[in-house]
Amino acid sequence: MKPLALLAVLAAMFALTAPAAPTYNKDIAPILYQNCAGCHRPGEVAPFPLLSYQDTGKRAALIASVTKARVMPPWKAEPGYGDFRDVRRLTDEQIALIQQWASSGAPEGAGPKPTPPHFTDGWQLGQPDRIVTIPTKFSVPAGGPDVYRCFVIPLNLDKDTYIGAMEFRAGSRRTVHHALVFADPRGQGRKLAAGSPDGGYTCFGSPGFAGGLIGGWAPGITPRKPVAGFATTLEKGTDLVVQIHYHPSGAPAEDQSSLGLFYSDPPTHGRALVLVATRDIDIPPGDSHYVVKVSRTLAADAQVIGITPHAHYLCKDMKVNAYLPDGSVKPLIWIKDWDFNWQGAYTYATPVKLPKGTRVELEYTYDNSEGNPHNPAHPPVRVTYGEQTTNEMGLAFLSLAFPTPADAISFQRAMFLAR
Repeated sequence: MKPLALLAVLAAMFALTAPAAPTYNKDIAPILYQNCAGCHRPGEVAPFPLLSYQDTGKRAALIASVTKARVMPPWKAEPGYGDFRDVRRLTDEQIALIQQWASSGAPEGAGPKPTPPHFTDGWQLGQPDRIVTIPTKFSVPAGGPDVYRCFVIPLNLDKDTYIGAMEFRAGSRRTVHHALVFADPRGQGRKLAAGSPDGGYTCFGSPGFAGGLIGGWAPGITPRKPVAGFATTLEKGTDLVVQIHYHPSGAPAEDQSSLGLFYSDPPTHGRALVLVATRDIDIPPGDSHYVVKVSRTLAADAQVIGITPHAHYLCKDMKVNAYLPDGSVKPLIWIKDWDFNWQGAYTYATPVKLPKGTRVELEYTYDNSEGNPHNPAHPPVRVTYGEQTTNEMGLAFLSLAFPTPADAISFQRAMFLAR
């Protein structure tokens, strides 16, 4: 056989045995639909949709770049430091597949087009049983200090009601820094808001009364799905008080945020919140490795079902560990590249059992140098603890489970007395 003919045969054989390049229809769409479409769809926080080949093909290089760098999808928890549900972190194989697809020209592929996932009215958990909003549109100024406003939402409940899940939707995403939702069974918020045209009142820190914290939201947080046996009880006549922290964005804005409530059966288990936090934060300008530590000790056996760490722009590394009485250590979460714009509420795949006497410690590291791209001050300035966005925080909410609601109440009482 002549050399050229032999080369032609070998080339044909190689073409038959070489793996076909991945295509959008067969390989890429399933990855994006599962991990990206929740945000990359109309009405959500992402700047563009990823629901079709027309949306995706022209952005192949960008998608390959941000997934390789693990900037997207925004899953911050390090693998091996807590086993969580609903992980959005891509596998190495998925990232390699996207790289190969982009480098081969981002082909659409033959065959049937994939069917995009179905979403209901923009709510990530599906259609709520009840939707409530803050009473009127609230005007946020273009500049000046951050604004804290508590809004009273009367529910007019004629019987005890059980909430299995709650989803907050910010009306003005560029100005809502975070929101906390409190149960107000005695109408104290109404008294504080009496005579106010917007149904709210100025508040800072707490809502101004000893109300139970039942939910919250910050940018990047995905609402938690209902967990069987767990529910929040809203007593007959309970109001909701929503505390919203607004950060002026440089242009006037109006906000009328809303809550989706998902009903449930009465709880068979108890749930409690533990806050591990410190106000001892005073970061000098230029300090690129400022560390804070704080801990709390559990007053009874408990199971951790979720964790929500929080800080502002200067934090770069956060760890939360559980130090058990027997000397062993259980890592609860580690975030190596904290990003204020992509916060998360993390639910464990299996509850983490912690015995009485366990010390839960957070260790957060802050970078107040010019080299921190998230630093809002140039040149850097001294930063202390505070509620303003340009201040700093270091805290973690732990959601704990107990065999009965009475056990949860007893635990919270013991933790309050210990504190």
